[in-house]
Amino acid sequence: MNKIGFNVLAWSADMSDDLIPILDRLKTIGYDGVEFFVGSPDKAAYSRIGNYAKQIGLEVTAVFVLGPDENPISPDAHNRQKSLEKIKWTIDRAHDLGAKVICGPYHSAFATFTKAAPQEIEYERSAEILHQAGEYAAQAGILLTPEALNRFECYLCNTMEQLAYLIKKVDHPNVKAMFDTHHANMEEKKFRDSIHKIAPILGHFHISENDRGTPGSGHVPWDETFAALAEIHYKGWLTIEGFTRNDPGFANSIGVWREFSEPWDMAESGYKFIREMGEKHGL
Repeated sequence: MNKIGFNVLAWSADMSDDLIPILDRLKTIGYDGVEFFVGSPDKAAYSRIGNYAKQIGLEVTAVFVLGPDENPISPDAHNRQKSLEKIKWTIDRAHDLGAKVICGPYHSAFATFTKAAPQEIEYERSAEILHQAGEYAAQAGILLTPEALNRFECYLCNTMEQLAYLIKKVDHPNVKAMFDTHHANMEEKKFRDSIHKIAPILGHFHISENDRGTPGSGHVPWDETFAALAEIHYKGWLTIEGFTRNDPGFANSIGVWREFSEPWDMAESGYKFIREMGEKHGL
């Protein structure tokens, strides 16, 4: 069975000791790992929380985003350099956490648009930054897995076809791709086809309901999804990413205006759901 993780953004985007009881309960439920948002400036907290996770037997993955003033596809070379510096800083913090995977839409700046379709030069700029980031990540033993987002949150990579095109340009063994079922629900025609398309470079997988609530409670085609993962012999993480308004600042930044599910319902019911689906489809 694949390792199952849970993203603590359901509670908080901060890196603090307030996460410790959450980690304890996730471990009790049966999770193999936990995913943290890398953004807090408190460097010491990353080592402290990462060491605690390791102590209780939880592995770690990480996620982050880039802002408009640190955009890998900006025509401004200074802006692009800032994006690389931010990615390297994130790799350092993920290393402090003990993470081996960093996911997120850092091929470009989050929710930053030009009122035009993606241009070839933008893919080239992104690939150049990500290749350099891959070189840096390799020194820390970390895999970078950029994420395709829906059209309301980015424009460079909405689909697995676009993401695969970019990753091929990056051409680095430490840069692969991730798949998120929430975004795919909006952008892909068929889950099975899109999973097979990205299979050769798939490095991370987010289990996320169409409304970001408890997995299995909405209309994502889960049987098709898990069957496709079994067909491609996917061996990576299955990490639940669900959002709430527990952290208002983070919720406001991503347009979460109502509660989809209570965090512990996501964690407890979601874990059971993934186990059941994995067993059903032979993962």
